Amino acid sequence: MKHGKKYREAVKKLEPGKAYTLGEAVKLLRQTAQAKFDETVEAALRLGVDPKKADQMVRGTTILPHGTGKSIKVLVLTKGDKVKEAAEAGADLVGAEEYIEKIQGGWADVDVIIATPDMMGQVGKLGKILGPKKLMPNPKSGTVTADIAKAVRLVKAGKIEYRVDKTANIQVGVGKVSFTDEQILDNLKTFLSAVMRARPSTAKGVYLKNASISSTMGPGIKLDVNEIAVMGK
Repeated sequence: MKHGKKYREAVKKLEPGKAYTLGEAVKLLRQTAQAKFDETVEAALRLGVDPKKADQMVRGTTILPHGTGKSIKVLVLTKGDKVKEAAEAGADLVGAEEYIEKIQGGWADVDVIIATPDMMGQVGKLGKILGPKKLMPNPKSGTVTADIAKAVRLVKAGKIEYRVDKTANIQVGVGKVSFTDEQILDNLKTFLSAVMRARPSTAKGVYLKNASISSTMGPGIKLDVNEIAVMGK
């Protein structure tokens, strides 16, 4: 794939083959971000696990101390008294069958879906639709819960979910280029520490093989995995 002039100019600011410290990488990130919009800061990791094995599935959530920089649209699937609770906590959309029908029809204009346990009999049927979109509520990620208010507040505050894909990679947004260096660094360290703590006991050999950060339109900046390896201990 051919890259534009701005991208090629950004690449020239990186030393070929060099792995940067987190502090160095964050400073370079701002220098290599060239888009006119506020780009997302993306972290990408390659892990030494076998995602085909259930006991090596790396998955979890963490709260970024400075948020994601993105306005998160939350749908809560619930009934009864929980409807008011969800709305008061800040949920953008709240309902039950009407939204389930919309989703079945192809609608999915939300960032996060949270459901109460009593709704999972109906929500479970949406797995083939919501699964590929990474919107399926799950107890492990805290999106299937009776404590709707807490779940909504956490998501709005900057809670992110990470999950290794079938090729053993994880990629998440950890902020915006408009954040200060310190804010990006805090968010990045929080995410990396969470992934390091999530290492499966059955994973053998090197756990973190590669790591990089980039802006949405910028080149990947390779991170020093030795610095990251001691995080989370």
